[in-house]
Amino acid sequence: MCGVTSSAYPPARPAGLPVDLDEAAHRCLVAGFDGTAGVPDELKRLVDRGLGGVILFTRNVRDAEQVRRLTAELRALRPDLLVGIDNEGGGIGHLVGAGAPEVPGSFALGVADDPALTGRCADALAGHLASLGITVSYAPVADLQHHPRNPIVRTRSFGAEPALAARHLRAWIAATERRGVASCAKHFPGHGGTETDSHHGIAVDPRSYDELRADFEPFRAAVDAGVPMIMSAHVVYPALDPERPATLSRRILGDLLRHELDFDGVLVSDALEMKAIADRYGEAAGARIALAAGADQVIVAVPDLEVTLACRDTVLGALRSGVLPEERVREADGRVRRLAVRYAAPAGAADGWDAGAGLEAARRAVRSRPVPAVVRGVHVVDLFPPPHPALNWGGEDLLTAVRAVDPTATGTAVTEDPADPDAVVEQILRACGDTTPLAVATCDAGLHPWQERLRAALMSRRPDAVRIDTGLPEGGALCSYGRGRVNLRAVAETLAGA
Repeated sequence: MCGVTSSAYPPARPAGLPVDLDEAAHRCLVAGFDGTAGVPDELKRLVDRGLGGVILFTRNVRDAEQVRRLTAELRALRPDLLVGIDNEGGGIGHLVGAGAPEVPGSFALGVADDPALTGRCADALAGHLASLGITVSYAPVADLQHHPRNPIVRTRSFGAEPALAARHLRAWIAATERRGVASCAKHFPGHGGTETDSHHGIAVDPRSYDELRADFEPFRAAVDAGVPMIMSAHVVYPALDPERPATLSRRILGDLLRHELDFDGVLVSDALEMKAIADRYGEAAGARIALAAGADQVIVAVPDLEVTLACRDTVLGALRSGVLPEERVREADGRVRRLAVRYAAPAGAADGWDAGAGLEAARRAVRSRPVPAVVRGVHVVDLFPPPHPALNWGGEDLLTAVRAVDPTATGTAVTEDPADPDAVVEQILRACGDTTPLAVATCDAGLHPWQERLRAALMSRRPDAVRIDTGLPEGGALCSYGRGRVNLRAVAETLAGA
């Protein structure tokens, strides 16, 4: 273990805790940080104390060589440090700048329903991670998407059917494992039955235990497939625990996941700064309660390391007072150590992967049902909400994808409810006239009524317009099943006959 000095944080360990227990507590933390140039001194101090892992985001990525230098520097501090990232494919684009393979989100893979093709896509993502020195992938999503107003799972899920999700999870996990990368099924016991995004507030799934059981099945399949990590959901399930979200519930993490599903890998929390935890409990108390409930690691993803330090200090204080049992932290430490033995060090040079698998999957999904006649020179109206700050960093638009295959295309993008929708409609109709073909694309219009209103107004004037869905299918003639680049490319090709 390397010694690093920093004026920001004193090097002394807290009185009253053995060195190995102090290290065990630090191993239960996964920290985010800011910047691409190198490892901040404050983070080096945490690594020196035993920090279990770091999580990278777009803010840490400039290009592939820079990421390799960063991961090498992190491991030079301590070789068993886990380096992870959210890497679901589709709109989860933290590694775009590092040349990430373009893969559709999971819903399109479920529509194509070819587990071997899903495995090829997962292999491409994992191979790229391994080439960058990243060996923990916080994916795949095991949630079932069955609530029409769920705002956060949607096309990140393989679908609504437990058996379909299970077979694609098995393919994804096996492909990732072959690359020497740790996969992580999320968000246990399922986030697909809520109407609230836990990034923004407390989410509640009111269904009965019998109704919830279907959501457990993809996680059971993941456990049977040997998934090394599972991430908990910041969701309250009154039928399972009427008081606490799953991340903080001993009943859910212990009785259900550990005992009923027999999972003995690393259980990691979703990010503690998400408002479902931060607003009700605070990140620091959330860290203590989650570890006491059975989590092995907690993620503090914000770049402000003061938040991570507050979580750390609360955990250490709870250990000193006996509120957090020593044996619980040592149990978590043992699981994280075993994970690090398998995955902390990159397996070596990553072989090539199938760079075309993602576009093949996206095309098969788009063409899985009848498609409209080809139109050229189309005017594309793309209605979509701003990218989710925690998920989609690309903000790809359909017009760019269409113009790549049909340079004569024109278009209009609208990303929020316009102050004067009638004026927007008139502007669009003047731009395309009576003879230019029109295509109107929405993204989860059921969640965004302004999209429904604009679409209805446009199609009442131009009933010949091609209707496109770029989120979940809602009755459009064409559906991309997501807004990843390959999803939109596949729709553009179909629309233009390319």
